[in-house]
Amino acid sequence: MFRLLGWLFGFGMFLALGGVGAAAVYLSTVTAELPDYTVLKDYQPPVTTRVHAADGTLLAEYARERRLFQPIETVPPLLIEAFLSAEDKDFYSHNGIALDGIIRALRDNVLARMDGNSSIQGGGSSITQQVAKNFLLTSEQTWDRKLQEALLAIRIESTFTKDKILELYLNEIFLGLNSYGVAAAALNYFDKALYQLTLPEAAYIAALPKGPNNYHPFRRPQAAFERRNWVIDRMVENGYVAPAEAAQAKEEALNVIPRASGSQLYSAEYFTEDVRRELAKLYGEDQLYGGGLSVRTTLEPRLQEYARRALMDGLIQFDQQRGFREPVASVDLSEDWGLAVSAIKPLSDVPEWQLAVVLEANGNELTIGLRPESDADGKPGVDRLTGTLSGGDVRWVSKRLDSILAVGDVIYVSPVAGKSGSYTLQQVPEIEGALVAMDPRTGRVQAMVGGFSFSESEFNRATQALRQPGSSFKPIVYAAALDNGYTPASIVLDAPIEMRMADGSVWRPENASQQFYGPQTLRRGIERSRNVMTVRLAREIGMPLVADYAKLFGVYDTMQPVLSMALGAGETTAMRMTSAYATMANGGRKIQPTLIDRIQDRYGKTVYRHDQRICEGCNAEAWNGQGEPRIIDTRQQVLDPMTAYQITSMMEGVVLRGTGTAAARLNRPVAGKTGTTNDYKDAWFVGFTPELAVGVYIGYDTPRSMGSAGSGAGMAVPVFAGFMANALEGKPATPFNVPTGMDRVRINPDTGTAAYEGESGIAEAFKPGTGPNLMTSVIGVGHAANDALVRDQMLQQQYNGGIVPPQPEPEPQPRRTLFGW
Repeated sequence: MFRLLGWLFGFGMFLALGGVGAAAVYLSTVTAELPDYTVLKDYQPPVTTRVHAADGTLLAEYARERRLFQPIETVPPLLIEAFLSAEDKDFYSHNGIALDGIIRALRDNVLARMDGNSSIQGGGSSITQQVAKNFLLTSEQTWDRKLQEALLAIRIESTFTKDKILELYLNEIFLGLNSYGVAAAALNYFDKALYQLTLPEAAYIAALPKGPNNYHPFRRPQAAFERRNWVIDRMVENGYVAPAEAAQAKEEALNVIPRASGSQLYSAEYFTEDVRRELAKLYGEDQLYGGGLSVRTTLEPRLQEYARRALMDGLIQFDQQRGFREPVASVDLSEDWGLAVSAIKPLSDVPEWQLAVVLEANGNELTIGLRPESDADGKPGVDRLTGTLSGGDVRWVSKRLDSILAVGDVIYVSPVAGKSGSYTLQQVPEIEGALVAMDPRTGRVQAMVGGFSFSESEFNRATQALRQPGSSFKPIVYAAALDNGYTPASIVLDAPIEMRMADGSVWRPENASQQFYGPQTLRRGIERSRNVMTVRLAREIGMPLVADYAKLFGVYDTMQPVLSMALGAGETTAMRMTSAYATMANGGRKIQPTLIDRIQDRYGKTVYRHDQRICEGCNAEAWNGQGEPRIIDTRQQVLDPMTAYQITSMMEGVVLRGTGTAAARLNRPVAGKTGTTNDYKDAWFVGFTPELAVGVYIGYDTPRSMGSAGSGAGMAVPVFAGFMANALEGKPATPFNVPTGMDRVRINPDTGTAAYEGESGIAEAFKPGTGPNLMTSVIGVGHAANDALVRDQMLQQQYNGGIVPPQPEPEPQPRRTLFGW
């Protein structure tokens, strides 16, 4: 008997030792596969990049996982208490493993096995275990993975403080609506910062870790409501909330208001998309969507809205003059018309308009049904609102409304001011355009509109559309001439001219009026936009020189040195043209346009700054009698400041007496130049005041004639003036700065000679020693200009309306760089 008991005891010990050995081998195998948990010390979660306007307005957020890192010290106690109650009430007392949770999980899994269910029913994981799983392990549900989770949790607890573990958890956990971490969830669900959350809101966010889709606020609102209240009850049990306060909180609705993603300023989509592309180019996609960059842009929201409105009005007006084309779509009204029209997506960035469907058509008055507003989950609302579309409110359409629209047609409408329930017809214009407004002193782009609607077309006509600038390029030619011996009073012959091309063809440039005006001053030539004068001037100074200036101004990277380019035959962008004019406006300093002022990394360190000027004395620790700090502008001087003022003064004449007179209503100093290309395919006006440089381009995406109404003077100038009137409202009229040392002489604008006493004239600006006197008609300019003038005067004597014979190309003239021969 004793021998049997001894044998059984020995066998039992053998089995026990074998079991311990097997467990040790198994544990050793599982432990060997554990990841390095110490990497959590240096963990940097992907954080949302945020883009702000110049005034701090949030423009856009970019993230694959929308997350805002929140240090544990800044997380409100109320939210922490909600999470502890929902997920791990003993978090601050256990060593990484919640025993009661494990016992509960074992019970649930055993019961499931007895019912034939082999899946894991619940892990009973503590917050520390969830950190181990979320950061270091996969989400597969196996016993090996659960054991690794527990072992890692114990090790993490021995290395990190409880607060650090909780910080990792609250910033990493997925909470639905593409929200990672509690800070992003507070914004995405309630559009609030963490400190603004109420008890029911904090409880709802704490209810989400177990499965955000199970408690979706719109798809499963009842389950979400019950789970939130369950969390509030747990907070009462744990002593965090008084019963009376909890009872009141449980009565509140969920009140979830999803926060919109993408651009937060509907008028700035073109701007923010260009910023996004620039950030991706500078730092790559990973940093853009996870680096937590804080970007301060140059955009001024007030100016941006003015720019959008001015361009929109101009495009709509031109388009409506060409009549109604067709409805947006046609739908079947046999069932719910609200659902039918809701299936058509409207332009999200034109909030002044809304879609509507024609319900009844009676002569010149239609009954329309307005597209139902969508609820927070994007589903059509239940209300079906109707209105009236009357011919008397659609004055741009001359036909009866029932002759152009039928029942079931879907159209855009906008409310008629002062008439409740009445609407007017709208249509998306075919014509497109762009407007760029920048500070001419710094190149900061304060407003940019790249088309009628970003929602309709993301193609940015301000930065991506290559178009011929036409006559708006002429100031570059004239600036090159002024910088190389000519004056605003120099005479150039406006007479027919022929030039034989390399292929044997003959080019005969013409003025827009198809007339010729004889000898003209440079000022008169630019004010009246004389094509033939410009070609003759470009030939005299040499097209290679013009090409150099075009590159210096940033209009083209390279330009063919052929005479047709002097009339703007090359292709460039509205952004480049605006920055070129800004260079003239600021006294000749080269402008590098920018949409971004400053970029900071996730720690607040500035990693990019547009302003590269040097500030001597700005970093002094204290004032010890030294002089004030001095800003040193290191930007390239591409134009003589005196030349810059001369071309500015000449372009002031464009507004006062020339092709840009529609801008004179601003009643302030304005300089600029119109541009209209062949067959009226492109219309331009680029102009500036001392405060703003603005470029306006209008044309079809696939170039075609806009008709005689599609000129720079008729289309682009009114858009410029409309924007400037609002942008500069309330600001005093500021004169352009005149460089020290310039001579002001009254001249006869027809002859370029000094005006006699009592003779009407124009106060012209001359560089020292170049001004005219009463006794000469050939002013003191460089020899090239004088020789050209004498030859052209001789040609003019032969000119009686005939054609001037082709002339040989002049000898190349000495070239200047930065004011020196």
